[in-house]
Amino acid sequence: MANQSPIPVVVNGAGGKMGREVIKAIAGAPDMTLLGAIDLNPELLNKDAGEVAGCGPLEVPITNQFEPMLAMAAQEKVLGVMVDFTHPKTVYDSVRSAIAYGVRPVVGTTGLSPQQIQDLAEFAEKASTGCLIIPNFSIGMVLLQQAAIQASKYFDHVEIIELHHNQKADAPSGTAIQTAQMLAEIGKSFNPPSVAEEEKLAGARGSVANEGIRIHSVRLPGLIAHQEVMFGAPGQIYTLRHDTSDRACYMPGVLLSIRKVTQLKSLVYGLEKIL
Repeated sequence: MANQSPIPVVVNGAGGKMGREVIKAIAGAPDMTLLGAIDLNPELLNKDAGEVAGCGPLEVPITNQFEPMLAMAAQEKVLGVMVDFTHPKTVYDSVRSAIAYGVRPVVGTTGLSPQQIQDLAEFAEKASTGCLIIPNFSIGMVLLQQAAIQASKYFDHVEIIELHHNQKADAPSGTAIQTAQMLAEIGKSFNPPSVAEEEKLAGARGSVANEGIRIHSVRLPGLIAHQEVMFGAPGQIYTLRHDTSDRACYMPGVLLSIRKVTQLKSLVYGLEKIL
């Protein structure tokens, strides 16, 4: 390992809160190097990515030239990786372009539809290019989901509440959707009706995911990322909760994903698949 060249990484969405954390993490990782930083904010154009991230100068200017940066990453001797923390409206096209250039995407942006994920999986398979789509990079969230799967075998009623900052564009969160999918895969339906419900205001009971699982989304300034999975049965409530107090908690998962994606030849969805 010591003699191997560092993994060249391009950060797409470099000026965002998560993008800045990723740049700091890469700067501190001895087996990685920041090759490029992309952001569409004109106020950040040509600024040093390290100074914007708060980790000191890295001599990597922020650019808005997406495809030229992918082309440069594709020319590297070591497989290039693109970490994407951008926007649900642009992430599909960005990831597809990266795969086309042979650059391995690590995707933290949520909001991709199941059909889009399937399309990207087929494209990555044909290109024999690794791609990781990770709804949540936190080890704690993986543990919560695994505990929820075990609890779901014994409870017939469950609801998911996810809480995020008010700058998050998609709802429900990708993590909440993934959690509902994981619970649905055990092969049972939840929340059998006991009364004919009537919503006085549309959406008051949240959205209905697979197998009758309801998801509720909260958006408020002051929050970062939080999720509860609440199970109910006569006489008892069992609640699992994960709280994020600092985005640094995601960085071990991001760095692990960068290292793992270079070993893949297809798309993998979920951090739990590579632990």
